[in-house]
Amino acid sequence: MNKVVKNATDAVGDISDGASIAIGGFGLSGIPENCINALVQKGVRGLTCISNNAGVDDFGIGLLLQRGQVKKMVSSYVGENKLFESLVLSGELEVDLVPQGTLAEKLRAGGSGIPAFYTPTGVGTIVAEGKDIREFDGRKYVLERSIKADYSLVKAWKGDTMGNLVFRKTARNFNPVCAMAGNVSIAEVEELVPAGEIDPDHVHLPGIFVNRIFQGTNYQKRIEKRTVRSDGHGPD
Repeated sequence: MNKVVKNATDAVGDISDGASIAIGGFGLSGIPENCINALVQKGVRGLTCISNNAGVDDFGIGLLLQRGQVKKMVSSYVGENKLFESLVLSGELEVDLVPQGTLAEKLRAGGSGIPAFYTPTGVGTIVAEGKDIREFDGRKYVLERSIKADYSLVKAWKGDTMGNLVFRKTARNFNPVCAMAGNVSIAEVEELVPAGEIDPDHVHLPGIFVNRIFQGTNYQKRIEKRTVRSDGHGPD
């Protein structure tokens, strides 16, 4: 039951060209920095990345985009990455834009063994084109397929050797559902503790959804967009 691996390099060691990867995080909050950097160093290409966002130009998934390692992005919000825009417009990157709540449910459903579900989000827009539309209780819904990925990369505040995870505040965001959706789920944590040290009532994601875990290092925890007052002490 000990799922600990030495570091990010070992954790992503079997990820190969063409893999699909669900990557946790919201903006730059709670992203698996160590795992992303290890993929950059590994040099795998042709990746399909499923993530709420695409990072920024020089950090997070943006590092994979810089090196041409990503073939396709499945995302909700990509507005902070100019490189992403240029790659899409030039035809070098495929993109599947998904409403944010729908993306979260696609991942959760995939991890729960649910192949598809109906949602009202997107009905009457291009999101629904070519998809089954049904009416329930007088309201139209569109059928969405769930998402399963070859791997998932997530980041938690604390975890134990059995893979039980605790997230801190905003970093909880997409990480749990991404972990659920991966056939092989890899978690990096700021603090790794022995099994039994985390109160079961405090576990946000049970270890059954985690295959590998390691303690990360050198987290930058960058802020995606900082706004301060003219005196530098806070927002206007």
